[in-house]
Amino acid sequence: MMLVIGGLLVLLSVSGLGVVLTREPRRQVLAMAANGLVLSALFMALQAPDVAFSEIVIGSVALPLFFFVSLSSLRANRKRE
Repeated sequence: MMLVIGGLLVLLSVSGLGVVLTREPRRQVLAMAANGLVLSALFMALQAPDVAFSEIVIGSVALPLFFFVSLSSLRANRKRE
């Protein structure tokens, strides 16, 4: 079990680094959603399924959706100007 948790922690570090190092906003949002999925897998491995399901809903679905909506509205405003 410790090997699985260690692997997930390494994967979480890599996905977090991907969020930080990505410069294009769309890819950054996708990397953030992937980071949320890895974090939810870590919560499942730590036997916290309610927190994992909350992380899936908020960190992998709702928050990236809000960012995509705001990015598209910014793009629409730039086209008007």
